[in-house]
Amino acid sequence: MRVVGLTGGIASGKSTVSKELRDGSGLPVVDADKIARAALRKNTPGYRRVLKIFGKGILLPDGNVDREKLGNIVFADSSQRKLLDRALGPVIARTMLWDVLKHWIAGTPVLVLDVPLLFETGMDRYTSPVVVVWVDADTEEERLIARDGLSQEQARNRINSQRSLDWKREKADVVIDNSGSLELTQQQIQELVEKITTAPLSWKEMLCSRNFVGSVVAVAIASSLCWRLCLKRDA
Repeated sequence: MRVVGLTGGIASGKSTVSKELRDGSGLPVVDADKIARAALRKNTPGYRRVLKIFGKGILLPDGNVDREKLGNIVFADSSQRKLLDRALGPVIARTMLWDVLKHWIAGTPVLVLDVPLLFETGMDRYTSPVVVVWVDADTEEERLIARDGLSQEQARNRINSQRSLDWKREKADVVIDNSGSLELTQQQIQELVEKITTAPLSWKEMLCSRNFVGSVVAVAIASSLCWRLCLKRDA
């Protein structure tokens, strides 16, 4: 199974690319953002872990987490962000592992992992190719302010909480430049789809094939990924 890593920065257009890969090209996508949102749902284990750390002051009147308030707290203070990562990291890692294993068992040929913190968590080592959705810094800031109605300071706090897009671009196998029109971005996406669906499998991808004799190795790799993620998040 070919596992493609997709990442970018906030307001870079990663979600647009992910949606196009899923809906336009029919590729299965494991979306870490969606998993994280589900992990914060009321009365889930992730919800209880976060509530224990941040207290009831982050809740809305109906008992759900006020994501905007929580976001303002963690993006303004890196120590608070690390606490949130430690609370939700293991929950997210276990869910992602299970989703990947389900696709492996089903014999999925190509799977996309949409992970904002792909490099920060070390997950890029388990994906190939690594795809970065890139825009220049000014465009990223402008789009974030326009999209979320943030102040310039709030926008910069959110952008600076992650590695810069220029840094990620240098680490990428494939760069999708989303600075231009949607049509240009879609053209790049189609080129990516052609590449990942037709290129020969590497030996690592062959090991992750359901029908390969050494399929046990694939389970070991997936288990190692979950373990490393949990340790990294809890460290």
